[in-house]
Amino acid sequence: MIVRLWGTRGSVASPGPETIRYGGNTACVEVRTDDALLVLDAGTGIRRLGTTLRQHRGRIDILLTHLHLDHLQGIGFFEPCFQPGVELHIWGPPSTTQDLRERLARYLSPPLFPVRLRDLGSRVSLHDVPAEPFTIGSATVSGEAVIHPGPTVGYRISSGGRTLAYLPDHEPALGAPSFPLSPDWTSGHRLAADADLLIHDAQYTEAEYPGHVGWGHSSLEHTWAFAVQAAVRRLVTFHHDPSHADDQLDDLVTHLQGRDGPEVIGGREGLGFSLV
Repeated sequence: MIVRLWGTRGSVASPGPETIRYGGNTACVEVRTDDALLVLDAGTGIRRLGTTLRQHRGRIDILLTHLHLDHLQGIGFFEPCFQPGVELHIWGPPSTTQDLRERLARYLSPPLFPVRLRDLGSRVSLHDVPAEPFTIGSATVSGEAVIHPGPTVGYRISSGGRTLAYLPDHEPALGAPSFPLSPDWTSGHRLAADADLLIHDAQYTEAEYPGHVGWGHSSLEHTWAFAVQAAVRRLVTFHHDPSHADDQLDDLVTHLQGRDGPEVIGGREGLGFSLV
């Protein structure tokens, strides 16, 4: 399984000289197995991924964690959407009020966007993420609701004996008198347990978090505690706050790297991992 980061920023795209190394694009991660191409979220980073897929024909699966704009805004600029030879499957969290097509169409339609969902040139199929694990080629995918405002899922993807966990918007410490709680009472634990690679929300510093309780994101300390409890092998910090410049992110990651526990890597655009 090959994993590549195309967008690692949270909340809003933040390009500029202070974000060059970690990148300013919002969430998008490419996952390849021997027989499948999966795209986790469709933030602004998906545009650059799409430029590498101009010759691609066949199936692409986009797995949306939720429908906030920073995870959806790039989908109308993803070139395979307009390639007739592409079979595009879009997965998203189920809702009790509107189906996925209705919710996506609220963005992919005027006045917010000039092209309607129904006008995409590729063959598009929409799916609610099921409660049970499902397969895409040789990959087994599990989606589970996690703590974040609105319907939101995290993903666990396994292939070839290796496992990736992806929880980009997640506040497992919400309402906990101390964190972490026991695994059975910790949001997202089953998705992350024993993963070879965990890509996890790390938006706030410890000083910032008290002013953002309930916003659906984690502090660096909560991210670390979650990764340790889940016994993951490598932790990639993700969904960086748009106000955090590269030098500050370096300091935050370095602070965690000095500890015993999982290997800690700061999520940067273009970074790739081979899970073999």
